[in-house]
Amino acid sequence: MKISKSLFLSCAFLAAANAFAATDYTKYVNPLIGTAATGHTFPGATVPFGLVQATPATGAVGWAYCGNYQYNDKRIWGFVQTAVNGTGCVDLGNILVMPVTARKDRKDYHSDFSHSREYATPGYYCVYLDETAVRAEMTATPHVAYHRYTFDRTDSAGIYIDLQHSPVWSQAQFHQHVLESDIQVGERTVTGHLRNAVWVDKDVFFVAEFNRPIKKVTTVAPLTEKERGERRLLSFDMKPGDQLEVKIAISSATVEGAQRNLKAELPDWNFEATRQKAKDTWNSYFSRIQVEGTDEQKANFYTSYYHALIQPNNIADVDGMYRNAKGELAKAEGGTYYSTFSTWDTYRASHPFYTLVLPEMVNPFVRSMLLHHKALGYLPIWTLWGKDNHCMIGNHSVPIVAEAYAKGFRGFDAEEAWQAVKQTQTISHQPKSDWETYTKYGYFPTDVMKHESVSMTLECVYDDYAAYAMAKQMGKKEDEAYFAKRANYYKNLFDKRIGFMRPRKSDGKWLDPFNPSAMGGAKDGGMDYTEGNAWQYTWHVQHDVPGLIKLFGGKKKFFNKLDSLFTVPLVSTVSDVSGLIGQYAHGNEPSHHVVYFYTMAGRPERTAELVREIFDTQYLPKPDGLCGNDDCGQMSAWYMFSAMGFYPVDPVSAKYVFGAPQLPSITLNLPDGKTFTVVAENLSKENLYVDKIYLNGKEYKKNYITHQDIVNGGKLVFNMRP
Repeated sequence: MKISKSLFLSCAFLAAANAFAATDYTKYVNPLIGTAATGHTFPGATVPFGLVQATPATGAVGWAYCGNYQYNDKRIWGFVQTAVNGTGCVDLGNILVMPVTARKDRKDYHSDFSHSREYATPGYYCVYLDETAVRAEMTATPHVAYHRYTFDRTDSAGIYIDLQHSPVWSQAQFHQHVLESDIQVGERTVTGHLRNAVWVDKDVFFVAEFNRPIKKVTTVAPLTEKERGERRLLSFDMKPGDQLEVKIAISSATVEGAQRNLKAELPDWNFEATRQKAKDTWNSYFSRIQVEGTDEQKANFYTSYYHALIQPNNIADVDGMYRNAKGELAKAEGGTYYSTFSTWDTYRASHPFYTLVLPEMVNPFVRSMLLHHKALGYLPIWTLWGKDNHCMIGNHSVPIVAEAYAKGFRGFDAEEAWQAVKQTQTISHQPKSDWETYTKYGYFPTDVMKHESVSMTLECVYDDYAAYAMAKQMGKKEDEAYFAKRANYYKNLFDKRIGFMRPRKSDGKWLDPFNPSAMGGAKDGGMDYTEGNAWQYTWHVQHDVPGLIKLFGGKKKFFNKLDSLFTVPLVSTVSDVSGLIGQYAHGNEPSHHVVYFYTMAGRPERTAELVREIFDTQYLPKPDGLCGNDDCGQMSAWYMFSAMGFYPVDPVSAKYVFGAPQLPSITLNLPDGKTFTVVAENLSKENLYVDKIYLNGKEYKKNYITHQDIVNGGKLVFNMRP
């Protein structure tokens, strides 16, 4: 039997985790963090990288319901089986079920609830539905949501199933997003299929199995003639105190696939055992990192860790079947095909985090990206349920693949990976990847692209740099030279007179009038920027800070502008641009690396000050404690890296730039029984600056640490000072 590298790493981690099995890390995780305001997280039950997220829905229409749930709402509409974590767009929230009673007196099937009777922890969610007198609980396996409902009142007791429900942008879309659906009801089972189009056009197949026979089935009429989502009311013989259990298996491929998933993962009826297994699974991952600090600090850290592991999601069935980016049935070798790649967000810190803490996931992620390329001819841009929604700009699967190669991961065909990178960066495949225009001018002209021209140029430049770095490491000289030239295109949009990355027309002239504070997507202009403005995007040169300093005319002017970023006020009119410190917006990803530029340019004390300010003001352990969308774990990954005292400003370089640690001690349990411990000696409210750094007992003078230094194991000590 051949043992794969991924399996070996998993076994190695399991052995290391056993030493810490006595610790229940889930007690530090609060899934309600980020469920208010713009965090867009959800509180329901899921397991790491699972297809299923069994969670309450408190609404459906509008940007607030990206995660299905808003903490300040007073009524629950039902419980859905799929959700996205912290995104800025709506989708999923499919197969809504809701226990109901006293139906004759009800206008809808919603119920009031109170947070005093609500509880959430990794792998389990519970709430009491006041209006219907039902205690609702749910847990999950990778492909199955397991619900348990305890009825205190049983007048007309039953379950409402709704295939029309999904988070959508508008009321009109709520009635029109379902393209087709069907439900088949048996003695104890319900099977069905839903095809809808919100963010992506997708198929969801399911089978629901009940622990009691179904007494009666009632078809619920659509609200409008445009609705195609089937609704049913199922009645059961129940007495007060009785429990109704339902297992809902999901598949992206077929109903038969959902049935196989159910049989493989939950053949029996044992809710408590399933809940315990989910908890144990989470603890096995959490035990890879030991954190010292206050309970509040641990809550922030382990909840961040939790959010980072909710996705990417394996959409393949237990036998490997899935529907690919074309909607075709396919089979994944090894049984996994990962989607929910929010690459514009996650290439920055989430994927670097996986390379350190979950290295066994990196090769499967890359292999899934290569399968996407095989289907469509380019790497994933933003994939959900296997489909590419083409949201955001650039193609940041390129740096994810290049980073994996740079860090020594070889569980994929390297030549195939290179060809995927090269083709993605040279063959135009959508309006935002118009390489003919890009190479003709050396930037995207504002009068040709009409919108996002500056941001698109700068984001694509980083992808070009990633391609250059991979080509160089693979010895592809011609490709290396080609992409090295394109990696310098950022210089073509820098206006030295005013010190901003600025829109430029096809004739080479700057766009006038120009307001560097104008926000992309806002009424005040700024349409050449993506969820940001010139103040934020001027710093989007992660790969060449010395080159950016030179453009400014030296460090003095560089620092002067950088200081102004954090002091010039901005009143944001764009929801995604939040967490403001001056013009710096920590609530959105383009700003995330910028505080580390101070370290790279020679003023590490300013990095330390800003990291501390961000920790104190932008990450709080409460429902509205996140300053912006968690964005599939990117906000969380920034927190965890910065807590350790370093951050991957340029992930492809395999280097982590020093900041200042925020917790007394953090230990990473690495493969082969190795550990890497970060210690912040004398850390306190006043002692936030780094005096000296020691690696394995020797003073360390560089302003970064390499990936190899960390995975070799050892001890990194920061001496902190006032």
